[in-house]
Formats: sequence, structure tokens, C-alpha cells
Amino acid sequence: MPPPLIDSTEALVEYLSASRFKAVAPVCAIDTEADSLHRYRESLCLIQFAVGEECLLMDPLKIGDMTELGIFLTRAVVWMHGADYDMTMLKRQFGSLPTSVFDTQIGARLLGARRFGLADLVNQFFGVELSKSSQKADWGKRPLTPKMAEYALNDVRYLLPMAEMIVTELRAKGRYDWFLESCEAARTKVLERGDEQREDGWRIQGSGKFDPLTLACLRALWYWRDAEAEKWDRPSFMVATNRQLIDWSVQLAQRQTPDLPRHFRPDRVKRFKQMQDDLRLLPESEWPLRVKTVRRKRDRNFEQKVDGLIKARDKVAAELDIEGSLIASRAVLEMLAAGECEAGAVLMAWQRDVLGLLL
Repeated sequence: MPPPLIDSTEALVEYLSASRFKAVAPVCAIDTEADSLHRYRESLCLIQFAVGEECLLMDPLKIGDMTELGIFLTRAVVWMHGADYDMTMLKRQFGSLPTSVFDTQIGARLLGARRFGLADLVNQFFGVELSKSSQKADWGKRPLTPKMAEYALNDVRYLLPMAEMIVTELRAKGRYDWFLESCEAARTKVLERGDEQREDGWRIQGSGKFDPLTLACLRALWYWRDAEAEKWDRPSFMVATNRQLIDWSVQLAQRQTPDLPRHFRPDRVKRFKQMQDDLRLLPESEWPLRVKTVRRKRDRNFEQKVDGLIKARDKVAAELDIEGSLIASRAVLEMLAAGECEAGAVLMAWQRDVLGLLL
């Protein structure tokens, strides 16, 4: 029997108008699938939805108007796992987020879990081995195969019962308020994060010490790759990896011609050569400059402060049996040691509380 699938506006409206959804704050679990591994511009391809013991799929690619779900989510209590990406997709789709988003991954980590992927936790709580066979499937293809549908449903099938167990343990350990604050901080982070592409997105890892000429080559390569990916409707990494862009930019700056992959079509090679020609004509005045970073003074006193904070954090983390990075990352501790910010600006209230007078 095929899994329940909502694939029209009418079916979505009818489903969400059921009496069980009239509660002030209905509780549900949600996961999403997109086609980021297969398309230039990713699209929301599937929404997995669970309420009570009922699990079903919603198909945004076929549902003409998703407004009713957006309205429902404004008053719902939504559980997710590893919610950052799913919240990003929902924000892009609806322009907003549910008022209450709880993340089972955050809860599990606050309980001390070191392996906190969904499959790990389902195995831990229910003794069930989840298949990962459709992890990299093309979710934009239709129809969905039975294997893909089953994989997708498993992403929400266990969330609500697992959430109850996690909340029970959090309350027993006196960490439920930490959980609430952490989930709200994660939600706020997604709301405040811009969805637009950075103008200097071409400054990829490994280019920090490039001179202006090599940076000009990298920028030209990056925009060439982006145009090729859009034309092909595939992710940019399928045209060329960041590592290739780094290597090619060094070669171009040295007036060498990179060895392009043999599978490149003649028209792609032609556009690559045109990019090279345009690059040679680019005046030096238009070469990008290296970004100057303010270097922190790392003297002995500073290092001692950082080491002291890390040791104290790790001692608290060991006592709580959680990862130290959950309390404060090294980067945050370095900022505090350097006096670059106040603890209240970079740490949640529960993190400041467990660190106590150290700050």
C-alpha cells in the first residue's frame, strides 16, 4: 500500500481542516527534502509530516498553493531533527518560521549524546536500524520510488515519541530550560540570517593569502563556474570543485593553461578560454585586494587566559557529561579572553550560568 501523499492544494486544505488540527498549538513533526545535490537552484521537493502516530508526505512540487500549511505552522509546535536546514527551507518557502521549533538533536546533545544523527538516536531509543539508501536521492524526480518514500517517512516517524523521551530526561536532569533557550537561539539565528548570496562568495577557503592577481583569477573562475552550473542546471561542484578553482587560479596567475577535465564539452572549453582572454584584459586597478584581518595580539598573557577558560570549561563539561563546545566554543572563549565582547553577547544564559564566575 503506497504511503499517504498530499499532492494538491485541495487535498492540503482538506487535510489541515480536520478537527484534530483545531487545537491552539497542535504538535507535529516535520522534515524536508530538497534537490541541492542535483540542481543549480535548490527547491523544496518534499515535506514529511507527522502528527500523533500518523505520518504522510506533502509534495510542494505538485501542490499549487502551500499557504494553508504556512498558516498552520504559525500556531503549531514543530519538532525537527537537526533543524537548521529545514528551518531555512521553510523560511524560504513561507517567509517565516513556526513560533515554536524544538530540535531533538539539541536535546540529545544536552543529555550527553556524542552520536546524535537521527539514525543513531533512533537506534539508541528504539533499537531500529534506519536505511540510508536514499540519502543522496534526487528528490525532484517523480514519481517517488517506494524506497524513497519509506526513507522520507522514517525521518519523522520516530520524532514525536523520541521527543517525549528526551524531554522527560531533560526535565529529570534540570536541563529543560537550557533546551528551550538553545532551540529559540537556533530559530532566531535562521530568522536573522540573510538568504542572499554574498558578493564576495568567490573568496573560498584556501584563498586568504592570494595576491591581487591570483584573486582576480579566482574571481573570474568562480563566476565562470557559476554561469556554467546555471546553464547546465546542476550544482556548481559538478562543474568544478573548489580545490580545482584554487589550483587553476594559481596556474592562470602564472600564465599557465590549466588542464581541463576531458569530459568538458567543446562549448564549455570555449567559454573557459573566453574567460581567460577577458582576464588578460582586466586592468590591475580592478584586481580585488586581499581582505585585511585585524590580527589579535596573542601574547603569553592572552594564551594563558584562553587555556584557563578552556580548562575550566572542560571541567564543567566533564561534570555535566556533555561536549565542551556546547558550553562555549574555542572561538568564543578567545573573543572573551581578548575583551572583544561581553559574555552576554555571545553566550546564552544557561551557558553563562554553568561557567559561573569564570567570566
